[in-house]
Amino acid sequence: MFQALLIEWSRRSATAFERVLAVAIIVGVVVFGIASISVLVEMDWGQSETFYEMMYRVLLMVIAVELARLLVTHNLHAILELLAFVVARKMLKPDITSVDILLSVFAFAGLLAAKRYLLDRLGDAKAKEKTQEH
Repeated sequence: MFQALLIEWSRRSATAFERVLAVAIIVGVVVFGIASISVLVEMDWGQSETFYEMMYRVLLMVIAVELARLLVTHNLHAILELLAFVVARKMLKPDITSVDILLSVFAFAGLLAAKRYLLDRLGDAKAKEKTQEH
């Protein structure tokens, strides 16, 4: 009895803490986004580095939002989307090597394969179960 209560309390505490962390991440994204606007306005838009900096900052904010979503939903699709954005951000660096590009392509292909062959089939199986129940 006590063990079950302890397990339930720890699960609820972890969930609450994850939600607090997700809110903190979203607040950080908003503050970072506002600070990024002032930094980007002051940069020279005639240089391609400014565009790379903007893309780098936007993808960083998207990654943070996806991480917050993952903390709240615990969804496998959210994990794959988060990893896809991380790979995309890595590939947009101007100083990336050809080995990094190759590894990033393999990582992205692995993510697509995982979605196609693991998550989509899992979703199809759940849909068939619901159809058979009704």
